[in-house]
Formats: sequence, C-alpha cells, structure tokens
Amino acid sequence: MYIVIMGGGRVGLSLASSLVSRGRDVTLIENDSNLCTNAATELDALVICGSGTNVKTLEEADIADADVFVAATGNDEANLLSCILVKEYRVPKIIARLSNPDHSEAFKKVGIHDVISPELTAAGYLEKLITRPKIADLIVIGKGSGEILEMSVKNKKVLGRKISEISPTKDYIIVAIHHNGNITIPKTDMVLHENDRISVLVKTPAVKKTAQLFIG
Repeated sequence: MYIVIMGGGRVGLSLASSLVSRGRDVTLIENDSNLCTNAATELDALVICGSGTNVKTLEEADIADADVFVAATGNDEANLLSCILVKEYRVPKIIARLSNPDHSEAFKKVGIHDVISPELTAAGYLEKLITRPKIADLIVIGKGSGEILEMSVKNKKVLGRKISEISPTKDYIIVAIHHNGNITIPKTDMVLHENDRISVLVKTPAVKKTAQLFIG
C-alpha cells in the first residue's frame, strides 16, 4: 500500500511514522522548510518540500500510483484544494483533516471519502481509516480502550446464527443491526444475514479478531 500524506505537522508526522513502522510505503509532502528538515530526519520515507496544492509536487510524489491520500494540514482550504486535485488522479481513498466543522459540507460536495473532525484528528484514528478499509464509522471511546465499528457480515461461520450464540462476549457486543434499510437494536433470537451491517462495541485489543469473525 502506497500512501501520500500532505502536512508534516504533529498529526501528519505522527501518522507517517506509524505507517512506516508498519511497513507501509509513505511519501510526506510539507511546505515549511523547517518541518521538512525535521521530518526527513525522523522518517525512513521520502519527504518532499513543496505544496500539496501544486500539481508538479503531487506528481513528484507519484500521486497517480497512490492507494491513499491524506490531507493532514491544519488549513482547511489547502486540504480541500489538494483533495480536489488528487481526485483527478483517481486515487482510491482520499482522507481530509477538517479544522472548522462549518466547512464539512464543501468537503462532502467534492466527494472526499472521509472527513475527519477536530476531535478525531489523532494520527491513530487516521491510521485506522487507512489500514482497516472494510470497517467504517469508527469511533474511539474510553480514551482509546474501546471502539464502535460498523462492518458488513461476510463470514459464513456467523451467518444464520442467533445473536445469543455469538454476542455478548467479554470482548465485544453487537449494539445494532442494519438490515434492508432498517436499523434494529438486536434481540438474542435475531439471526445475522449475509451483507447485514452491524455496529459493534469492541475492546480495542480485540478489534482485529472481532473484524475477522464477522468479515472473514
């Protein structure tokens, strides 16, 4: 997976560092020369000193080959413009950091896949959006000890089984089922069907195991 990140501040640098440590191929774009120097010292990754709102800079970062683009600066206008430019290269996933919630509608109108509000701009949250593409609407709770995930049921091991047979456990509990356009708080005798979407409250250490149980 190749990820291009615009913004070498606290959020962008932390995200890049975490992804590199997981073996991801990362390029960081930063306009400030001092932040560029700092990032180049800390990261085992390509750091480009330039503007992510400049087509030449994006092409220098091989944006056409990127699987994910993250606009992580604290400037909403720059993030929006860079995302609009990146869309022309058909990058599969585009994520933007949003500092002012009043700007969220503008981001949605141009088709940005994920817009991260000020409360959720921690690098760890952004990393999860990148590394867990089959899990949506992730919410971190309890200072990171728990998460609420939404995912489609795919694993044949749980299809046709009653909620009482698979939840609750000590690690997770199904809190909602989305079926045929309706949302239901599950009863113990309800059965899961293929492509049902479920909302699951799960302890953070058990996220991977829980996702595998339902997605396969």
